Amino acid sequence: MSRDGGYSFTLVSKKLPQGLWVSRVIASQYIEGRVYATLNGYRNDQFGAFVFVSEDYGNSWVTIGTNLPAEPVNVIREDPKEADILYVGTDNGLYCSLNRGKTFESLHTNLPNVPVHDLAIQVRENELVVGTHGRSIFITKLDAIQKLYDQKK
Repeated sequence: MSRDGGYSFTLVSKKLPQGLWVSRVIASQYIEGRVYATLNGYRNDQFGAFVFVSEDYGNSWVTIGTNLPAEPVNVIREDPKEADILYVGTDNGLYCSLNRGKTFESLHTNLPNVPVHDLAIQVRENELVVGTHGRSIFITKLDAIQKLYDQKK
């Protein structure tokens, strides 16, 4: 991690599980110092869901997504309108959290059980673009998820 534009770096992964592939690291667009990390252990026959958040620039980490199925996690993204909504792509599909990772729900309604390798947010259109390992792209509107979140507040 660098706080000076890349002139110096601090190792922040010592408190995370070791020997796993870092599949994604994203800085929060809402809170300075908040960062999400997903790790993937399938190369070492570790098929659990490894999702973490730090609120202090990676100095300490908390496990989130403990109810995710035991499958490798490839990507995590924040919702463009609500800090508490997270999207996670795994080797078997797409999941959403309305409580910043405490629990996740499946978003498999019209999405087959495929590895989700990337997620992109189209802010202007308020859409989630889902890239799969099969080189397919799925697009969904985020309005219904955001409305559900507003109802649960």
